[in-house]
Amino acid sequence: MAKKVTKAVIPAAGLGTRMLPIARTVPKEMLPIVDRPAISYLVEEASASGITDVLIITNRNKETIENYFDYSPEYEQKLHEAGKDAYIEQIRAICSKVNVMFLRQLETKGLGHAVLRAKAFVGDEPFAVLYGDDIIISETPVVKQLTDVYERTGLGVLGVKEVSDELITRYCTLDAKKLENGLYAVTDMIEKPKKEEIITNLAILGRVILPPEIFEILENTPPGAGNEIQLTDAMRTLANRQTMMAVDFEGKRYDMGSKMGFLTANVEQALRNPEFGEEFRSYLKALAKNL
Repeated sequence: MAKKVTKAVIPAAGLGTRMLPIARTVPKEMLPIVDRPAISYLVEEASASGITDVLIITNRNKETIENYFDYSPEYEQKLHEAGKDAYIEQIRAICSKVNVMFLRQLETKGLGHAVLRAKAFVGDEPFAVLYGDDIIISETPVVKQLTDVYERTGLGVLGVKEVSDELITRYCTLDAKKLENGLYAVTDMIEKPKKEEIITNLAILGRVILPPEIFEILENTPPGAGNEIQLTDAMRTLANRQTMMAVDFEGKRYDMGSKMGFLTANVEQALRNPEFGEEFRSYLKALAKNL
Protein backbone atom coordinates (compact mmCIF):
# COMPACT_ATOMS: atom_id res chain seq x y z
CA MET A 1 0.00 0.00 0.00
CA ALA A 2 1.27 3.49 -0.85
CA LYS A 3 2.30 5.95 1.85
CA LYS A 4 -0.38 8.15 3.37
CA VAL A 5 -0.34 11.70 2.03
CA THR A 6 0.20 14.11 4.95
CA LYS A 7 1.98 17.08 3.31
CA ALA A 8 0.72 19.78 0.97
CA VAL A 9 2.29 22.63 -0.95
CA ILE A 10 0.40 25.79 -1.91
CA PRO A 11 2.24 27.98 -4.45
CA ALA A 12 1.20 31.58 -3.73
CA ALA A 13 4.04 33.69 -5.10
CA GLY A 14 2.38 34.94 -8.30
CA LEU A 15 1.86 38.66 -8.87
CA GLY A 16 -1.85 38.37 -9.67
CA THR A 17 -1.78 40.75 -12.63
CA ARG A 18 -5.34 39.78 -13.63
CA MET A 19 -6.52 41.29 -10.34
CA LEU A 20 -4.87 44.70 -10.73
CA PRO A 21 -5.08 47.31 -9.38
CA ILE A 22 -5.97 45.75 -5.99
CA ALA A 23 -3.30 43.02 -6.33
CA ARG A 24 -0.63 45.71 -6.22
CA THR A 25 -1.19 46.13 -2.47
CA VAL A 26 -3.30 43.10 -1.41
CA PRO A 27 -2.12 39.59 -2.36
CA LYS A 28 -4.80 37.95 -4.47
CA GLU A 29 -4.72 34.96 -2.08
CA MET A 30 -5.88 37.33 0.68
CA LEU A 31 -8.87 38.67 -1.23
CA PRO A 32 -11.99 37.72 0.74
CA ILE A 33 -14.67 35.21 -0.04
CA VAL A 34 -17.33 36.78 2.19
CA ASP A 35 -15.36 37.06 5.48
CA ARG A 36 -12.39 34.72 4.95
CA PRO A 37 -9.37 35.09 2.66
CA ALA A 38 -9.28 32.79 -0.34
CA ILE A 39 -6.16 30.96 0.83
CA SER A 40 -7.86 29.87 4.06
CA TYR A 41 -10.21 27.72 1.97
CA LEU A 42 -7.19 25.88 0.54
CA VAL A 43 -5.61 25.24 3.94
CA GLU A 44 -8.92 24.08 5.41
CA GLU A 45 -9.46 21.74 2.46
CA ALA A 46 -6.01 20.25 3.03
CA SER A 47 -6.68 19.82 6.75
CA ALA A 48 -10.06 18.18 6.10
CA SER A 49 -8.29 15.73 3.76
CA GLY A 50 -5.89 14.42 6.41
CA ILE A 51 -3.00 16.76 5.64
CA THR A 52 -1.01 17.69 8.76
CA ASP A 53 1.71 19.94 7.32
CA VAL A 54 1.24 22.71 4.74
CA LEU A 55 3.99 24.73 3.06
CA ILE A 56 2.90 27.99 1.42
CA ILE A 57 5.33 29.34 -1.17
CA THR A 58 5.24 33.16 -1.08
CA ASN A 59 7.33 36.16 -2.11
CA ARG A 60 8.51 39.30 -0.38
CA ASN A 61 5.21 41.18 -0.72
CA LYS A 62 2.94 38.64 0.96
CA GLU A 63 3.60 38.93 4.70
CA THR A 64 -0.14 39.33 5.31
CA ILE A 65 -0.61 35.64 4.45
CA GLU A 66 1.78 34.67 7.24
CA ASN A 67 0.03 37.01 9.66
CA TYR A 68 -3.35 35.42 8.96
CA PHE A 69 -2.14 31.98 10.04
CA ASP A 70 -0.86 33.29 13.36
CA TYR A 71 -2.56 34.10 16.66
CA SER A 72 -3.78 37.70 17.16
CA PRO A 73 -3.22 38.71 20.81
CA GLU A 74 -4.64 42.22 20.33
CA TYR A 75 -7.92 40.95 18.85
CA GLU A 76 -8.12 38.14 21.40
CA GLN A 77 -7.75 40.56 24.31
CA LYS A 78 -10.54 42.80 22.98
CA LEU A 79 -12.80 39.82 22.32
CA HIS A 80 -12.15 38.40 25.79
CA GLU A 81 -12.96 41.74 27.43
CA ALA A 82 -16.21 41.85 25.44
CA GLY A 83 -17.16 38.34 26.57
CA LYS A 84 -16.79 36.93 23.04
CA ASP A 85 -14.43 34.04 23.76
CA ALA A 86 -16.20 31.89 21.14
CA TYR A 87 -14.78 34.18 18.46
CA ILE A 88 -11.28 33.55 19.81
CA GLU A 89 -11.67 29.83 19.21
CA GLN A 90 -13.01 30.57 15.74
CA ILE A 91 -10.01 32.66 14.64
CA ARG A 92 -7.56 30.22 16.25
CA ALA A 93 -9.16 27.14 14.71
CA ILE A 94 -7.17 26.87 11.48
CA CYS A 95 -3.87 27.44 13.32
CA SER A 96 -4.69 24.53 15.60
CA LYS A 97 -5.76 22.06 12.91
CA VAL A 98 -2.63 22.02 10.74
CA ASN A 99 1.01 23.13 10.80
CA VAL A 100 1.41 25.99 8.31
CA MET A 101 4.92 26.93 7.20
CA PHE A 102 6.23 29.47 4.70
CA LEU A 103 9.06 29.68 2.19
CA ARG A 104 9.82 32.38 -0.37
CA GLN A 105 10.29 31.59 -4.03
CA LEU A 106 12.94 34.38 -4.37
CA GLU A 107 12.52 34.45 -8.16
CA THR A 108 9.24 33.99 -10.03
CA LYS A 109 10.31 31.31 -12.49
CA GLY A 110 7.05 29.43 -12.81
CA LEU A 111 4.86 26.93 -10.99
CA GLY A 112 7.38 24.12 -11.44
CA HIS A 113 10.12 26.23 -9.89
CA ALA A 114 7.85 27.09 -6.94
CA VAL A 115 7.10 23.41 -6.29
CA LEU A 116 10.81 22.57 -6.55
CA ARG A 117 11.43 24.95 -3.63
CA ALA A 118 9.46 22.48 -1.47
CA LYS A 119 11.93 19.61 -1.96
CA ALA A 120 13.42 19.76 1.56
CA PHE A 121 9.97 20.10 3.13
CA VAL A 122 8.58 17.08 1.28
CA GLY A 123 11.57 14.74 1.56
CA ASP A 124 10.78 11.26 0.28
CA GLU A 125 7.02 11.47 0.79
CA PRO A 126 4.10 11.95 -1.61
CA PHE A 127 2.46 15.37 -1.38
CA ALA A 128 -0.51 17.39 -2.57
CA VAL A 129 -0.26 20.59 -4.58
CA LEU A 130 -3.16 23.04 -4.29
CA TYR A 131 -2.89 25.77 -6.92
CA GLY A 132 -3.20 29.15 -5.22
CA ASP A 133 -5.79 30.58 -7.64
CA ASP A 134 -8.23 27.67 -7.46
CA ILE A 135 -10.92 27.48 -4.78
CA ILE A 136 -13.08 24.36 -5.08
CA ILE A 137 -16.23 23.90 -3.01
CA SER A 138 -17.28 20.25 -2.74
CA GLU A 139 -19.05 17.74 -0.51
CA THR A 140 -15.87 15.66 -0.15
CA PRO A 141 -12.67 17.75 -0.16
CA VAL A 142 -11.01 17.42 -3.56
CA VAL A 143 -7.62 16.64 -2.03
CA LYS A 144 -9.27 13.74 -0.20
CA GLN A 145 -10.81 12.50 -3.46
CA LEU A 146 -7.30 12.45 -4.97
CA THR A 147 -5.40 11.04 -1.99
CA ASP A 148 -7.80 8.09 -1.83
CA VAL A 149 -6.75 7.19 -5.38
CA TYR A 150 -3.05 7.73 -4.69
CA GLU A 151 -3.09 5.56 -1.58
CA ARG A 152 -4.80 2.82 -3.58
CA THR A 153 -2.57 2.96 -6.67
CA GLY A 154 0.73 4.56 -5.63
CA LEU A 155 0.62 6.70 -8.79
CA GLY A 156 0.51 10.47 -9.17
CA VAL A 157 -3.05 11.79 -9.38
CA LEU A 158 -4.48 14.76 -11.27
CA GLY A 159 -7.69 16.59 -10.47
CA VAL A 160 -9.40 17.19 -13.82
CA LYS A 161 -12.52 18.53 -15.49
CA GLU A 162 -13.69 18.62 -19.09
CA VAL A 163 -13.52 22.15 -20.48
CA SER A 164 -14.33 23.88 -23.78
CA ASP A 165 -12.02 23.99 -26.80
CA GLU A 166 -11.37 27.64 -26.04
CA LEU A 167 -10.36 27.01 -22.42
CA ILE A 168 -8.27 23.90 -23.09
CA THR A 169 -5.75 26.02 -25.03
CA ARG A 170 -5.25 28.11 -21.86
CA TYR A 171 -4.75 25.06 -19.64
CA CYS A 172 -3.43 21.68 -20.78
CA THR A 173 -4.74 18.67 -22.68
CA LEU A 174 -4.43 15.07 -21.46
CA ASP A 175 -4.00 11.75 -23.24
CA ALA A 176 -6.40 9.97 -20.91
CA LYS A 177 -8.00 6.52 -21.06
CA LYS A 178 -11.16 6.01 -19.06
CA LEU A 179 -10.89 3.18 -16.53
CA GLU A 180 -14.09 3.53 -14.54
CA ASN A 181 -16.58 6.22 -13.63
CA GLY A 182 -14.60 9.43 -13.16
CA LEU A 183 -11.18 7.74 -13.19
CA TYR A 184 -8.63 7.84 -16.03
CA ALA A 185 -5.11 6.62 -16.83
CA VAL A 186 -2.94 9.43 -18.21
CA THR A 187 0.15 8.79 -20.31
CA ASP A 188 0.78 12.20 -21.86
CA MET A 189 -0.17 15.90 -21.61
CA ILE A 190 0.56 19.16 -23.41
CA GLU A 191 0.69 22.54 -21.67
CA LYS A 192 -1.29 25.32 -23.43
CA PRO A 193 -1.83 23.28 -26.60
CA LYS A 194 -2.49 24.75 -30.02
CA LYS A 195 -5.87 23.71 -31.44
CA GLU A 196 -4.29 21.01 -33.59
CA GLU A 197 -2.51 19.59 -30.49
CA ILE A 198 -5.67 19.00 -28.41
CA ILE A 199 -5.86 15.33 -27.39
CA THR A 200 -8.89 15.44 -25.09
CA ASN A 201 -10.78 18.26 -23.38
CA LEU A 202 -9.78 17.03 -19.93
CA ALA A 203 -7.67 19.67 -18.16
CA ILE A 204 -5.86 19.75 -14.83
CA LEU A 205 -7.71 22.19 -12.57
CA GLY A 206 -6.12 23.15 -9.31
CA ARG A 207 -5.19 19.93 -7.49
CA VAL A 208 -2.56 17.20 -7.96
CA ILE A 209 -0.91 14.50 -5.85
CA LEU A 210 2.73 13.90 -6.72
CA PRO A 211 5.36 11.34 -5.72
CA PRO A 212 8.77 12.65 -4.54
CA GLU A 213 10.31 11.54 -7.87
CA ILE A 214 8.89 14.74 -9.36
CA PHE A 215 11.76 16.76 -7.86
CA GLU A 216 14.47 14.98 -9.86
CA ILE A 217 12.35 15.58 -12.97
CA LEU A 218 11.84 19.26 -12.14
CA GLU A 219 15.58 19.74 -11.65
CA ASN A 220 16.07 18.58 -15.23
CA THR A 221 13.07 20.29 -16.82
CA PRO A 222 14.01 23.20 -19.13
CA PRO A 223 11.94 26.39 -19.23
CA GLY A 224 8.75 25.97 -21.26
CA ALA A 225 5.76 28.23 -21.91
CA GLY A 226 6.48 31.82 -20.88
CA ASN A 227 10.15 30.87 -20.42
CA GLU A 228 9.19 29.44 -17.02
CA ILE A 229 9.66 25.99 -15.49
CA GLN A 230 6.24 24.45 -15.99
CA LEU A 231 4.95 21.84 -13.54
CA THR A 232 2.89 20.36 -16.38
CA ASP A 233 6.07 19.65 -18.37
CA ALA A 234 7.52 17.73 -15.42
CA MET A 235 4.28 15.82 -14.90
CA ARG A 236 4.32 14.95 -18.59
CA THR A 237 7.69 13.27 -18.10
CA LEU A 238 6.32 11.44 -15.06
CA ALA A 239 3.26 10.28 -17.00
CA ASN A 240 5.47 9.07 -19.87
CA ARG A 241 7.53 7.05 -17.40
CA GLN A 242 4.93 5.37 -15.21
CA THR A 243 1.42 6.63 -16.06
CA MET A 244 -0.58 8.93 -13.81
CA MET A 245 -4.17 8.75 -12.65
CA ALA A 246 -6.79 11.44 -13.19
CA VAL A 247 -9.96 12.01 -11.18
CA ASP A 248 -12.92 13.92 -12.58
CA PHE A 249 -13.53 15.43 -9.15
CA GLU A 250 -16.82 16.39 -7.55
CA GLY A 251 -17.00 20.10 -6.80
CA LYS A 252 -17.28 23.60 -8.25
CA ARG A 253 -14.10 25.52 -9.05
CA TYR A 254 -13.69 29.27 -8.77
CA ASP A 255 -10.75 30.99 -10.48
CA MET A 256 -9.71 33.52 -7.83
CA GLY A 257 -7.11 34.95 -10.19
CA SER A 258 -9.92 36.50 -12.27
CA LYS A 259 -12.37 39.23 -11.33
CA MET A 260 -15.35 37.22 -12.52
CA GLY A 261 -14.25 34.19 -10.50
CA PHE A 262 -13.82 36.39 -7.43
CA LEU A 263 -17.29 37.92 -7.78
CA THR A 264 -18.98 34.56 -8.48
CA ALA A 265 -17.36 32.93 -5.45
CA ASN A 266 -18.50 35.74 -3.17
CA VAL A 267 -22.10 35.73 -4.37
CA GLU A 268 -22.52 31.96 -4.24
CA GLN A 269 -20.82 31.56 -0.87
CA ALA A 270 -22.83 34.43 0.57
CA LEU A 271 -26.00 32.61 -0.48
CA ARG A 272 -24.80 29.53 1.44
CA ASN A 273 -23.99 31.49 4.59
CA PRO A 274 -26.18 30.31 7.49
CA GLU A 275 -26.04 33.72 9.19
CA PHE A 276 -27.32 35.96 6.39
CA GLY A 277 -27.76 33.77 3.30
CA GLU A 278 -31.55 34.11 3.16
CA GLU A 279 -31.41 37.87 3.66
CA PHE A 280 -28.85 38.13 0.85
CA ARG A 281 -31.03 35.94 -1.39
CA SER A 282 -33.98 38.29 -0.84
CA TYR A 283 -31.76 41.25 -1.68
CA LEU A 284 -30.61 39.66 -4.96
CA LYS A 285 -34.19 38.83 -5.96
CA ALA A 286 -35.23 42.44 -5.38
CA LEU A 287 -32.19 43.72 -7.24
CA ALA A 288 -32.81 41.39 -10.20
CA LYS A 289 -36.21 42.97 -10.81
CA ASN A 290 -34.48 46.18 -11.81
CA LEU A 291 -31.77 44.67 -14.00
